[in-house]
Amino acid sequence: MADIPATDPREPPRGEPRRRHRHRVVGAFTNPFTGPTSARPAGQTVVVLGLGRFGAGLALELMESGCQVLGIDVREQPVQALNGQLTHVVRADTTSEEAMRQLSVHEADRVVIAIGTHLAASILTTSLMIRFGIDNIWAKANDDAHETILRQLGVQHVVHPERDMGRRLAHLVRISMEDYVEVEPGFAIVRTGVPQRYVGRELAETRLRAERGVSVVAVKDQGEWIYPDRDYILQADDTLLVAGPTRKAEAFAQLN
Repeated sequence: MADIPATDPREPPRGEPRRRHRHRVVGAFTNPFTGPTSARPAGQTVVVLGLGRFGAGLALELMESGCQVLGIDVREQPVQALNGQLTHVVRADTTSEEAMRQLSVHEADRVVIAIGTHLAASILTTSLMIRFGIDNIWAKANDDAHETILRQLGVQHVVHPERDMGRRLAHLVRISMEDYVEVEPGFAIVRTGVPQRYVGRELAETRLRAERGVSVVAVKDQGEWIYPDRDYILQADDTLLVAGPTRKAEAFAQLN
């Protein structure tokens, strides 16, 4: 674990002028972005800025999927908690250009800004990443106004975990389906059972695309996901992945 002492712009000391610190890396730190390609770690390298519940969960999931993860947070507690669980974890001020350059964040091609509750820190960090010219930036928004600001800054990938999870759960509660993912506004993929009216029929015979406006993209047959042929016969215990316009995908799931 490396440490860059810095003041926290999110929690300024009361009654005291802000002190300026010289940013320096304390302890050993192997930069994942520099050096010859052959010496770099295998797998994709992702920088996660902000290690709260969302950022920490994301970073750990990326590690599980084989990515190399550099996690950065200005607070000591989350950095200590993730020490040894990420490829690198560093305590540093994400709004400091000097600190981020010392960590070669400007050389990253994938950055996730997982700072949600501290609006100023989120905006300043995002602005810095954009000035660095990083192509792939994901940023967490806390509300619609925050999302609007991030998009105005030029962030193409804005995530809104609380809102998106609420919408997803609403669909699952309201409609009889096993899972629901809105790929983008107006288009969704649902996981659902086979409506009784289609049991025992060939997939082509159901004419789902023509009559229901949806497509079966995969079938879970006896515990294994497969890409079904047109002559695949739907079984009562199959699970379907169905894609299409949100309203039509929901309507299909309601046939159960």
